[in-house]
Amino acid sequence: MLTFYSKILETAVNEIAKLPGIGRRTALRLALHLVNADPNEVETLALAITELKSSLKICKCCFAISDHDVCEICANSKRNPNIICVVQDIRDMIAIENTSQYSGVYHVLGGVISPVDGIGPAQLKLQELFHRIENNSVEEVILALPSTAEGDTTNFYIYKNCVGKTAKISLLARGVGVGEELEYINEITLGRSLLTRVSFEMQYGRVIS
Repeated sequence: MLTFYSKILETAVNEIAKLPGIGRRTALRLALHLVNADPNEVETLALAITELKSSLKICKCCFAISDHDVCEICANSKRNPNIICVVQDIRDMIAIENTSQYSGVYHVLGGVISPVDGIGPAQLKLQELFHRIENNSVEEVILALPSTAEGDTTNFYIYKNCVGKTAKISLLARGVGVGEELEYINEITLGRSLLTRVSFEMQYGRVIS
């Protein structure tokens, strides 16, 4: 049990400790660091945190976080808009971008189908994905969702709604281990999985048939 001699410090520690992965002792170290930091640095940090909520936008095309209404990737004329990589969230998008092996665009679902957690298709950006595919000349949809039961359920749902509407539906090669989250996979492994992606039907042909 931590004992505080300042209500201001205690309040700061309590708020910092609400962040994921931050315990109260770590929160105390961070708070004390801020106490001793240069005032300009603390002000810059406070401004950056405030802007996360006040100024950050959601891209109206792919639903990634962005500084503008359309993110830099969707607005980049050098990217191939006819190849869409479907990811669970922005962390997976960043992980794939860091491989430097992908030149298409993205679609961020905002999660995966998980009835246990009360997340169904309606809670995700699935209809928006289907709308993009139906109204554009999409050559390939890459399913880059987690190798989990929830990820596979979402893969099947997307496949059933997109088959016949796009030339190719593919999966990351299973060099990505079952149950692994993309954001924790090293860049080389993830990059190779992206380059050696396989047809969804080839991967799950027996189940589909």
